[in-house]
Amino acid sequence: MAEAAVVFDGVWKKFRRGERHDTLRDLVPSLVKRALGRNTSAELGEQEFWALKGVSFEVKPGEALGIIGPNGAGKSTTLKVLTRILKPTKGRCVVRGRVGALIEIAAGFHPDLTGRENVFLQGTIMGMRHPEILKHFDAIVEFAGLSEFIDTPVKRYSSGMNARLGFSIAAHLEPDVLLIDEVLAVGDFTFQQKCYERLATFKQSGVPIVLVSHNMQAIASLCTSALLLRPHEDPLLDDVTTVAGAYSRGQAPSFDPRLRLTSVRLVSGDIDAPMGPTVSPGERLSLSWSVQIREPLPRCGVLLHIVRSDGTSMFESLSTLDAVAPMDLESGVTLSARIQFTANLLRGIYTVHLSFVDEQRIWPVVKLGPVASFVVAETTRISGCTEMNPAYTFSVTDSGPVESAAGATLAVHTTP
Repeated sequence: MAEAAVVFDGVWKKFRRGERHDTLRDLVPSLVKRALGRNTSAELGEQEFWALKGVSFEVKPGEALGIIGPNGAGKSTTLKVLTRILKPTKGRCVVRGRVGALIEIAAGFHPDLTGRENVFLQGTIMGMRHPEILKHFDAIVEFAGLSEFIDTPVKRYSSGMNARLGFSIAAHLEPDVLLIDEVLAVGDFTFQQKCYERLATFKQSGVPIVLVSHNMQAIASLCTSALLLRPHEDPLLDDVTTVAGAYSRGQAPSFDPRLRLTSVRLVSGDIDAPMGPTVSPGERLSLSWSVQIREPLPRCGVLLHIVRSDGTSMFESLSTLDAVAPMDLESGVTLSARIQFTANLLRGIYTVHLSFVDEQRIWPVVKLGPVASFVVAETTRISGCTEMNPAYTFSVTDSGPVESAAGATLAVHTTP
């Protein structure tokens, strides 16, 4: 079995919040405490906090690990520990081989140097010799699409241009390990697609990859496993589907005293086929669930609400408005339900929310919260949020000579 190229073994990392010593009386005790070493690595001193707590993972050749989580969870700190920018407070971090890293826009770039000069600077930092960098130079510039500006100081570059050049350098200087942060989000759609295709090529060639991203389509299509970092909770390392579901739900279904959710299952199609890590646009999904009623819920219907990970409401429907008769649910009964719907959605993470609503709005809505989640992946749509299934028909005919704006006659030739 291949040896892991990236090892993160029980890593803890703490930081100190900014503190000010306005008087000598405050400063002296603080210096004495540090000199006496009262604060061991296992303890938190004043104004200190843990950015990482017991994070462990391994990435072997040909594997890709996706790291996800909310802002402030420690994702970028993890990459900075991997690149040795930061030293772990506790634990062990090992990265074997030459590292290609892109953890911040223009990280390592000198703003007064040109793009050309920064390519050679970055390559030298990675331990490459001048002839080796020169060998890849044209490919780097072509991939970044910056041939027109390669001799311009990078301080004149936009954030997208900086990201394009930084990724291109990291991706072309033959790294043994590739570490990428969410800087690709600033690039346009076409360049993002090029980046992910390049990452897939690296993975196929055996280069281990660690990718920090909020783009669950990229995580689901590229990564073999995922790590979810959450403030004040233990990290979750598992397959992509499990981690994506935990991340998209974000919270457990609400525990309203009027009912108790006893089971829930989201499957693909009408035959209860297990879902893969992603769903295709237009795929038919089936949500089966049951709930125990603890207080009477008369004249009620079920509200189905689909929400994207950025909070955008994608769909909302009430069963009674779809010609389903209202229900009178007595205390002690169990309702078993099945809702089928079509995921006419484009790339993203989506959560399914359920609620019980009184048709006459007499009693308060009973919210079950997010009960299931799914990830939609596709690569052919440029932007948007819904799948419109366009069908294209084009017809070209020979319309004869065409007169130009200047009055000259232009001959039009068509191939039979």
